[in-house]
Amino acid sequence: MENRTDKWIAAGDQVLMPTYARFPLVLERGVGATVTDVEGKTYLDFVSGVAVNALGHCDAKLVKQVQAQAETLLHVSNLYYNLPQIELAKILVQHSFADKVFFCNSGAEAVEAAIKLARRYAKEKMPGERFEIITAKSAFHGRTLAALAATGQAKYLAGFAPILPGFQQVLFDDVDALAKAVNENTAAVLLEPIQGEGGVQIPKPGYLAAVREICDEAGILLILDEVQTGIGRTGHLFAHQATEVVPDIMSTAKGLGGGLPIGAILAKDVVASVFQPGTHASTFGGNPLVCSAGLAVLNRLTQSPAFLEDVREKGQNLLQTLKTFQSQCPLITAVRGRGLMIALDLTIPAAEVIDAALSKGLLLNRTSEKTLRLIPPLTIQQQEIDQMVHILFEILKAKL
Repeated sequence: MENRTDKWIAAGDQVLMPTYARFPLVLERGVGATVTDVEGKTYLDFVSGVAVNALGHCDAKLVKQVQAQAETLLHVSNLYYNLPQIELAKILVQHSFADKVFFCNSGAEAVEAAIKLARRYAKEKMPGERFEIITAKSAFHGRTLAALAATGQAKYLAGFAPILPGFQQVLFDDVDALAKAVNENTAAVLLEPIQGEGGVQIPKPGYLAAVREICDEAGILLILDEVQTGIGRTGHLFAHQATEVVPDIMSTAKGLGGGLPIGAILAKDVVASVFQPGTHASTFGGNPLVCSAGLAVLNRLTQSPAFLEDVREKGQNLLQTLKTFQSQCPLITAVRGRGLMIALDLTIPAAEVIDAALSKGLLLNRTSEKTLRLIPPLTIQQQEIDQMVHILFEILKAKL
């Protein structure tokens, strides 16, 4: 019998640009936290499209809503209004600090829009010629040119010089370093509330509040990148809502569409007002189809506090289970996380664990050479968490 996996991989390698180090796996179907490959083998998915499939794969209500919208109106230009876009913006405003929303297609696009909005605001509302944005080392903001410059990591910037000027990086969770970096050219500070690709790095209590105070004293904007931490991932709709800190601009994406490509920036009126016709746009941004998916996701997350409470409870239980195992397993040097966004630092290459997990029907992810990241669907069931824990512990015990 012909191996369908090899056939499809060979076909893909002929026509796809080699921008990903893909696993030898061709996925065909998914439901909940389970995906199935072209050979019919199933896998428990603790990657969820890199924190995208908030409601799991092919959630019945989301699929039904998207199907209904596909039969009604797929796309119209933003020269006109459309109902799902307005309804989704209303929910985002209702459940956030913001007054206005701009829709785009991805997290990187949302960060680009946030950078443009901040620079435009600085040009119109701030004294002097402010344009610089302070970001954090080990951050990740996307792969477009401005987002790469904001990220500032050499491994992502290599080969793309000259780098867009106007960004400087300071250590994450270092208030003094950030305060010293502010100068007469600073327009904004851009941070992730929790660094995702940086290895689920959680700042000390009070860090964001101190950053907010620095921004207020300097008269500059605070931009929070909640592309990965937003849409319930940490057990709050947005991670910063666990604090009393309110940003001026926020980017979000990933889980917002439940699997469809959508991004957004949210802002207060005083900031959003500097975007006028012609200053920014997106052909597909706020498309009726993707906004209908966003409505399905946000309605589920916001209509009852029980959903996010469940995310927090499952995450805390998993975190405690992993920390207990850490005390028995010297291969784990640290466990940290918030909600269903958890990292384990290892003494061995994370790739070895991921490969072993793949052979056992479990999909895992890493953020660096020795850091595993667990980002399952928010709807993951306890028995599926238990299954993942069993497989992971089995793998690590075998490597002792």
